[in-house]
Amino acid sequence: MRVLGIDPGLSRMGYGVVERNDGALRAIALGVIKTDPGLPQAIRLAQLRHDVVDVIASYEPEVFAIERLFFNANVRTAISVGQASGIALASAAEAGLEVFDYTPPEVKQSVAGNGAATKKQVQAMVAALLKLVEIPQYADAADACALAICHLNRAGLRRAVAARS
Repeated sequence: MRVLGIDPGLSRMGYGVVERNDGALRAIALGVIKTDPGLPQAIRLAQLRHDVVDVIASYEPEVFAIERLFFNANVRTAISVGQASGIALASAAEAGLEVFDYTPPEVKQSVAGNGAATKKQVQAMVAALLKLVEIPQYADAADACALAICHLNRAGLRRAVAARS
């Protein structure tokens, strides 16, 4: 199963394409989509959409996993992250991908074994689980990979429960 994980953001949107074959996790691609803060917001959102559609077309994921938004004290940041998340969700829906969302503590628990893990701990565990040569440079890319890993870890359980029903 190939999963595209997205860590939404307007300035930097992390993405990670991870697959599991014969029980082994493998990173297919990871990185960040950046937009220029000096550009109008509508242009930045259009750029995000173009790039997310390109990632989907390039790596052909079967499933889409995204961070579930929670209210942030910084309302301006929360709104822009919400808009970026909407762009990613719409792009996934248009591509016909099944969408799953996970909270940050769920992702941290799944990847690092601790729902309160730090960004550095998540980055280190993503590198270890995916057998990467280096820790991902951007936390956004590591978080996106962690979302994909979280989904892969939970998908097996979800299938087992469904089979018993």
